Amino acid sequence: MNSTPEWIARSVSRLRTSAPAADKAGDKLAKSALDKSVTDVVAKVAVPRSTNERLAATLRRGSEALSPRALRRLLADLQEVVAPQVSEIEGGRRAQAVADWYAKAELEERRDMWLLMCEQFAPDATRFKSARQRYEAAAGTAEEGQAEISLRRALVSPRTRLLQRFSVFPEGMHFLVDMRAEILPLLKADKRLLALDAELEHLFSTWFDVAFLELRRLSWDSPASLLEKLIKYEAVHDIRSWADLKNRLDSDRRCYGFFHPRLPGEPLIFVEVALVDKISSSITPLLDEAAAPVDITRATTAIFYSISNTQTGLRGVSFGDSLIKHVVETLTAEFPRLRTFATLSPIPGFRAWLSKHAGAMLERLDDKRRAELGRAVGFEPPQATHLLGAIDKALELDAKSPVRQMLLECAAYYLGREMQEGKPVDPVARFHLGNGARVERLNWAGDPSSKGLKQSYGLMVNYLYDLKRIDKHRSLLAQGKVPVSGDIDSLCRD
Repeated sequence: MNSTPEWIARSVSRLRTSAPAADKAGDKLAKSALDKSVTDVVAKVAVPRSTNERLAATLRRGSEALSPRALRRLLADLQEVVAPQVSEIEGGRRAQAVADWYAKAELEERRDMWLLMCEQFAPDATRFKSARQRYEAAAGTAEEGQAEISLRRALVSPRTRLLQRFSVFPEGMHFLVDMRAEILPLLKADKRLLALDAELEHLFSTWFDVAFLELRRLSWDSPASLLEKLIKYEAVHDIRSWADLKNRLDSDRRCYGFFHPRLPGEPLIFVEVALVDKISSSITPLLDEAAAPVDITRATTAIFYSISNTQTGLRGVSFGDSLIKHVVETLTAEFPRLRTFATLSPIPGFRAWLSKHAGAMLERLDDKRRAELGRAVGFEPPQATHLLGAIDKALELDAKSPVRQMLLECAAYYLGREMQEGKPVDPVARFHLGNGARVERLNWAGDPSSKGLKQSYGLMVNYLYDLKRIDKHRSLLAQGKVPVSGDIDSLCRD
């Protein structure tokens, strides 16, 4: 589809072509007037009108979804939700009526409601400025405390109260979480929505604090509706069937999720755990439906092999680290023999990273290693394309292959050294290392599935949660150093 400016340009071209000939002076004046008109039209089309402009208008313009009249009516409905004389219960009822309208609205009509929330329910700038000046003037005096209270109150926007009213009716919390999930993909293209997104994230960080969450074990005896959601939300290793799910909930397995009292049937995040006798090196036996269950009385190791967030609208609200801590405490109470807590994790960003940095990794090799690798790939000296071509069929490489060794070293460097803005570049590494784990071991062919090969040439990694060193590992990460085992450190070849 052509953009609006292109359509205008074609129209102008046709006008110019069909215009009668004129003298040079008249032609210049006509061209100047026409160009000014085009500029005005393009500016009007390219810059959306604010809701203030639209509310004061008579007719809608261009691609605007709601007419000025409909926009005014929607604004009045929203204002009625937070009217001062309205109780919380009545405000919640009115919010539910707006939510009923929202459920039937088109996406662009919903966007108009978001824009009203952003622009018509913002903090009072004058009140905020006055409160800030009073606070700054009161610094170090007996009036400082009261001035701070006034400043805090000035920062509470009508938008906050509006969103709080939406949370009152029974499905209100779900409504707000789903609404934010709709907004998130549009933020980059429409910065006007950023204030609403930030307000929702701030409220969610309070409403979904771990103090208000309940840890529940999910088993084969859980309601079918809940088991269906495990299948739907599993984000690491797809659940292929009910038999697959039953295997993951067998006697030697555990699955735990965090729940919020206002979303009783929705796990916010869940973790799948295998109880075994050593750190697992491959996902295949863990997902093998025909494998016999492990004798859990002899289990010494808990492997976290899948952690899935379920609510897109809660992005930025962190409770994964609390989930792992609570699960460790629960498992330790049930199985006192457990001594080791580790993950078997994918490395989702590795293949994409290596495709861009293969050349730089080759430059780190000494002459002897470069020659060995060159002979292995059939090109001396080897270039990035040669290395990437040779590792494309990684599972066929034997244990002594220089190419295989190179791939392991690249993966170790990616996990143990590569940082961006002080954080590990890999999203899974960022999560577990931020929780106090360390990079423990790389596992060749840990995930031979097509997804595993596409992400990381089949490699998987164990992150170890050493309960006595979690704070130390976090401290190291804060200093810009990724905590790693000796094996990973040696593979990095610094």
